[in-house]
Amino acid sequence: MSSLKKFNGRNRVIIDTLSPALEAEKYPLKRVIGDAQEFRVHAFTDSHDIITVDFCHRRKGAKEWIKNSMHEAGNDEWTYNFQPWEIGLYEYCVISAVDHFGSWRHGFARKLEDGQSADVELAIGGDIVLEAAKRAKGDDKVRLKKFGNTLKDSNRIDRERIDDAHSEELRGLVSRCFDAKLATQSPIHLLMVERKLAAFSTWYEYFPRSCGPDAETHGTFEDAKSRLHEIARMGFNIVYFPPIHPIGHAFRKGKNNSLTPSDSDVGSPWAIGAHSGGHKDILAELGSLDDFKSFIAAAADYEIEVAMDIAFQCSPEHPWVKEHPQWFKWRPDGTCQYAENPPKKYQDIVPINFESDDWENLWLELKSVFDYWIEAGVKVFRVDNPHTKSFSFWNWCILEIKTAHPEVIFLAEAFTRPKRKYNLAKVGFTHGYTYFTWRNTPSELREYLTELTTSETKDYFWPNFWPNTPDILHDDLQVNSRAAYLGRYVLAATLSSNIGIYGPAYELMDFEPYPGKEEYNHSEKYELKQWDWDQQGNLKGEIARINAIRNNHPALQRTFNLFFADSDNSHFLCYLKQTYDCSDQILVVVNMDWENTQSGFINLPLDHLGLGEYDGFTVRDLYDPYEAEYTWQGSRNFIKINPHVRPAHIFKIRRL
Repeated sequence: MSSLKKFNGRNRVIIDTLSPALEAEKYPLKRVIGDAQEFRVHAFTDSHDIITVDFCHRRKGAKEWIKNSMHEAGNDEWTYNFQPWEIGLYEYCVISAVDHFGSWRHGFARKLEDGQSADVELAIGGDIVLEAAKRAKGDDKVRLKKFGNTLKDSNRIDRERIDDAHSEELRGLVSRCFDAKLATQSPIHLLMVERKLAAFSTWYEYFPRSCGPDAETHGTFEDAKSRLHEIARMGFNIVYFPPIHPIGHAFRKGKNNSLTPSDSDVGSPWAIGAHSGGHKDILAELGSLDDFKSFIAAAADYEIEVAMDIAFQCSPEHPWVKEHPQWFKWRPDGTCQYAENPPKKYQDIVPINFESDDWENLWLELKSVFDYWIEAGVKVFRVDNPHTKSFSFWNWCILEIKTAHPEVIFLAEAFTRPKRKYNLAKVGFTHGYTYFTWRNTPSELREYLTELTTSETKDYFWPNFWPNTPDILHDDLQVNSRAAYLGRYVLAATLSSNIGIYGPAYELMDFEPYPGKEEYNHSEKYELKQWDWDQQGNLKGEIARINAIRNNHPALQRTFNLFFADSDNSHFLCYLKQTYDCSDQILVVVNMDWENTQSGFINLPLDHLGLGEYDGFTVRDLYDPYEAEYTWQGSRNFIKINPHVRPAHIFKIRRL
């Protein structure tokens, strides 16, 4: 008998393969508010009975399910389009049961067509309705009893009883009172519905300390305000600062990461903490908390949000080291264990020990850092190296924060192995950095983007493409080439809906690397910089034009609508993006030979565009200041790109 306990023999419906879905009750899918999502499930039963299949959803924490009938698509597949209009965490599942009343009514209709007697069948139907009445309440119970008794009353005219049996009112009453004990329920899955900024964002990173009037004067939040107008004009909607906290003096790094700093060196913002405070404090040279809030308000006037860098690491002088020594590792000589990546040593940073016996208080304190800055007005966080901290911590912390503040966005700065990167997305990070920087040929990008946009990772990993960062100056950008800088920006801006650059280094084409490394020489991470923001030959106008194209075309405001086209020129990367209703169709062709003019034929997937082989259509080059327009027909069309004029075409397709 014990083996029977794991079965409920009265549940006859099988529910299989609900998609999309991640591990039940563990990791959420990610979707955007207002975007419809089709859910599909396989559901069937034995014999010839009809089944009901309902898609059920509710906000996490709610008691009652909202039920909607799924559409039968054939071959035991059922579909439902769910369109959420509130951000936050949802639960969803499928509930299915044998529809005894529907099965009876279907069989009854066929028997009537065959000329069989109705009286006994109507009595059977009446019994089914009266059983439903036992589960009903209030007016539904009264009405069901009336219907059931009418069906069983052989003294009434058959035609009247038959009409009652087929009434939609009765169908609705019975469906509301189905026998839950006989229903099969799928596992409960999670869905995180994000605000629109999470799906479409254009980040601009800069150092407020380098916004001072000269190279020797430390910039302030007030100084940084002066750049907002230009950043907004270029079309960015998020500005992101490196850490703004007190910087440690112990083992402070000098210019170019030197181990022998001078007294005037400002240190790395990522060496967080000094005697003046830690993660909930602001470096005095930048200003006060009120000054920071004033900057947030000023950015909001330009419809720009402010992202904050959260780096859970400490300088040796961080207050936590003294107040909570149990949160760190200690060496036999009594010194706090500093960060290492052998043979490299980072004496200015001590990592947190997530295996501390006092881990509960550690977790609460780290979460309180987010809470503090959310209260101050920050809704977007870039998290430094989250893969070097506990994955379980992130799972708990982000869920706690997003439950209370579903509008918060988390970007994972994790240049790490794929499985770790993808798990960070599963545990709650909204965006993740990618390998885009190191994909430098059309074939490499096509292979990588195919993985990102067609594999199961698309349900939880939302890429954020950065051509450069303060840490990374790739070989492709270690040249004085407008074509390379513009080409990489076009690729980022049109392949991914979430992108960012570190400026003004990018738009000023600061291409000088530290010898032998993928890093900037005279890195701003370790010194104040005096930028000429209006330097001759800058890319601000071009970047503004590309961002305007993104802002004006919904097809470029999503990542997973990407479709590649073929070309007979291996230097071309060709791809399409279009909205769900095909009202906005964009074709991008990039010449990834930054030095030479290239030409060739591209082959458009006309079926994907809803075009026939003989249909005429125009392509208007949005990237061209004159917006040149061409008339094409058929799938095969000629392209020629001189990268020194513009390294790409961004075509708007319009059928004739």
